[in-house]
Amino acid sequence: MNTPQSPSVNEPARQPGKRKTLLALLVAALAIAGAAYGAYYFLDARFHVDTDDAYVNGNVVQITPQVTGTVIAVNADNTQVVKKGEPVVQIDPADATIALQQAEANLGQTVRQIHGLYVNDDKYRADIAQHQSDLSKAQDDLRRRLSTGMTGAVSDEEISHARDAVRSAQAALDAARQQLGANRALTANTSVGKHPDVLASAAHVRDAYLAYARTTLPAPVTGYIAQRTVQVGQRVSPGTPLMSVVPLEQVWVDANFKEWQLRHIRVGQPVELAADVYGSSVIYHGKVVGFTPGTGSALALLPAQNATGNWIKVVQRLPVRIAIPPAELEKHPLRVGLSMNVDVDVKDPTGTQLGTEPTSTYKTDVFAKYGDDADAAIARIIAENE
Repeated sequence: MNTPQSPSVNEPARQPGKRKTLLALLVAALAIAGAAYGAYYFLDARFHVDTDDAYVNGNVVQITPQVTGTVIAVNADNTQVVKKGEPVVQIDPADATIALQQAEANLGQTVRQIHGLYVNDDKYRADIAQHQSDLSKAQDDLRRRLSTGMTGAVSDEEISHARDAVRSAQAALDAARQQLGANRALTANTSVGKHPDVLASAAHVRDAYLAYARTTLPAPVTGYIAQRTVQVGQRVSPGTPLMSVVPLEQVWVDANFKEWQLRHIRVGQPVELAADVYGSSVIYHGKVVGFTPGTGSALALLPAQNATGNWIKVVQRLPVRIAIPPAELEKHPLRVGLSMNVDVDVKDPTGTQLGTEPTSTYKTDVFAKYGDDADAAIARIIAENE
């Protein structure tokens, strides 16, 4: 019969040794991991500030009418792209056309009347020359009668009639000169095109032309149509929002950082951004361009009042504007309102905390041609009637 073998005396001593080795390896691994994280933090991580409370923002250009009328055509709808200057809404131009035609007719009539004033100058000069000739003739006739009257060949009555003829000729000459002076007061130091009456009529033409041109509403900028509310047949008045145009090449990101995160953020620092719509595979490379001058609660219509006994401190956030290169936006377009993940590299602290770059200017020149076209129409009418 086999007897049971007794356990080895070395096994209990071997197990504590393994535990110590594992603990030592674990401590070493933790120390290495801590050292690696410390090195990573001091060399890179402490120079980055990130947030996921960031959203795409941009200009939303409103299209509103400047005249009252009935909409007869809508040439664009939501999600469609329009080019700058393309007509998107057409208002019935019937009333504006009639007003423009009447103003053009009045301008033509005024030009002809003023042109007649300049023609009258030549007529009055001719009248003066004729009356001067008549006066000279009457004076010669009076001298002859006076020279012969001493001999008794001419009666006193004839001499009196000769004197009356001289006075009549002189009066007619004075009247002609006054008529020329009065007419010259209306035409001196000006031309037909610069005459005040013509300028007044031209202003009415310009006003009527602008009212007519404004029946066609162009797209102020190139972008995508959004928030269309206008319908064909709708009666609109100045200031009524009809639709919006969103230029996606002009968007930016507003990142809402906590107060303590703003400590090292400066204008000009580089930023890496990732959009949820594309994922982490697409990285945008922007830069900090400015800070909002106040928090959202402070700039609200009704700012919060914390002068109460149950006040609790809430960490505030301040929007930081981040610009994105247009080339990257063209390759991977963003939409207004999308969420973004923002990582600011704050290693370079030389920037300013307030923006010092020139103010951005947003403008459109699609309405400038209205004035040019009106001036061309006025010049044509003056040339045709002068």
